[in-house]
Amino acid sequence: MERINAILAELDAQYGSDYRTYLDHETPWQLLIAVILSAQCTDARVNMVTKDLFRKYPDIASFAAADQEELEQDIRSIGFYHMKAKNIISCCRDLLERFGGEVPRSLEDLTSLAGVGRKTANVIRGNVYGDPSIVVDTHVKRISRKLGLTEETDPEKVEMDLMKVLPKDHWIIWNLHIITLGRTICTARKPDCAHCFLRELCPSADSQEK
Repeated sequence: MERINAILAELDAQYGSDYRTYLDHETPWQLLIAVILSAQCTDARVNMVTKDLFRKYPDIASFAAADQEELEQDIRSIGFYHMKAKNIISCCRDLLERFGGEVPRSLEDLTSLAGVGRKTANVIRGNVYGDPSIVVDTHVKRISRKLGLTEETDPEKVEMDLMKVLPKDHWIIWNLHIITLGRTICTARKPDCAHCFLRELCPSADSQEK
């Protein structure tokens, strides 16, 4: 636990302790749609698309009533646009019909929506409601394994392992910190261990298993 606390302290010192998502949004439903769009796509690309998308479709009802083919063209540059457009329309219809136009809070309700898996649900729970949640994306899975916090590869099992070793007050921000680390220093292609502030705390530093 001492090593984990040291890791968290270093991350807080480097990146701060503010909860912030990299996806631009003004409302919970906008964040939900942005996260659905972000699957297999960069946040930067999603932000470019949603800038105009949220002007064209200013509320949940607009998305629920959208023509699927038209919406597909609106989000075409994001990839997997056919399924994402279908899911967004279905999701927004459910938000109106089942949840009174509000984004639900519980994991069960969120994952009942089209296009919403556990990862997306945890992003919403953490960033919208402040509920302790661990979001496991490719960065979190890869770097958590490097740091020796899990040996699992299945995202849900990684999430369970991290919940056991990380204090709840760092569940939400773990994802944000690790994304930043994974994009800047501990990249998948070529980790820069020599310049990593976690080097002395990481069992994988300078190993050949990268």
